[in-house]
Amino acid sequence: MEEIIIRKALKSDLVKVVELIADDQLGATREQIGSPLALVYRQAFERMQHQKGNDIYVAQLNGAIIGCMQLTLIAGLSRKGMTRLQIETVRVAKNMRSKGIGKQMMKFAIDFAKSSGCGLVQLTTDISRADAHRFYDRLGFTASHHGMKLDLLRKG
Repeated sequence: MEEIIIRKALKSDLVKVVELIADDQLGATREQIGSPLALVYRQAFERMQHQKGNDIYVAQLNGAIIGCMQLTLIAGLSRKGMTRLQIETVRVAKNMRSKGIGKQMMKFAIDFAKSSGCGLVQLTTDISRADAHRFYDRLGFTASHHGMKLDLLRKG
């Protein structure tokens, strides 16, 4: 497999990024694909651009976007003021999975964390994603915490 290029996403990448996020059993029920792209995605991207240390990265192969992830640096007081990297929204195009792309993306994220002075890399993954759990286990991540969320937008 040829080395992929990983770079910060541009506004012109947003349609493809949202398509990747939606092309998934969970994303298909949560995201909104359409042309033009829904305003909420453009607004969220603009907010992220104004927040230092919170970016979407894309993985490219031969000019095509084949993956994405959000990397957010979090300064904190715990662990003696340790900065951590939060990884979210990791997606690889369906036709490109199991080719080492996710591993290259995670290597990039971990190297980014180290060069940013982080002492910890953390992520969450939905409990239904058994393949993702095995992938992260192989990379050395451990399920050390029990994550919880409160969905403020859920109706009911």
